[in-house]
Amino acid sequence: MKKIVIISLLIFVGCERSDFQLKTVDAKALHKQIASHKGKEAVLVNFWATTCAPCLKEFPMIMDLSNNYKDKGMKIYFVTTDWMDYKNKAIAFLQKQGVKGLSFIKEEGNDNNFIRAISDDWSGALPFTIVYDKNGQVTDTWEMERDRAYFEAAIQKAIGL
Repeated sequence: MKKIVIISLLIFVGCERSDFQLKTVDAKALHKQIASHKGKEAVLVNFWATTCAPCLKEFPMIMDLSNNYKDKGMKIYFVTTDWMDYKNKAIAFLQKQGVKGLSFIKEEGNDNNFIRAISDDWSGALPFTIVYDKNGQVTDTWEMERDRAYFEAAIQKAIGL
């Protein structure tokens, strides 16, 4: 009987396994994740929300850039600033967009503390994007929606093209 339960559990876990994960983070944990790429690849972090029309508009373009530059030394992370009440909506959106791997949702708490801990350049406006080079240094930050050329120039600068 134990064997059947264990085998059933393994089958269930195997079927539920996904290449997508949404992890709750504070600013310190996010900085630690970004730092894990130091010396290996540049990182672009895009802060967005399901209630932010410009965020949703630029998202497919960022996904396309992620696919184009992942083999050239650029890692892209998405961080939703949605409230936990919108977590399932955020997950559905990310999966619909084809996001793979690790994405983040900001832990609930004081938004201003989170914003200040992320970047002095961030007023809290969305979308917000921050780009780090391979040495972990910030090379660009910007608020609001930008076009593909703007993103691409920042990515190429960060990866040294």
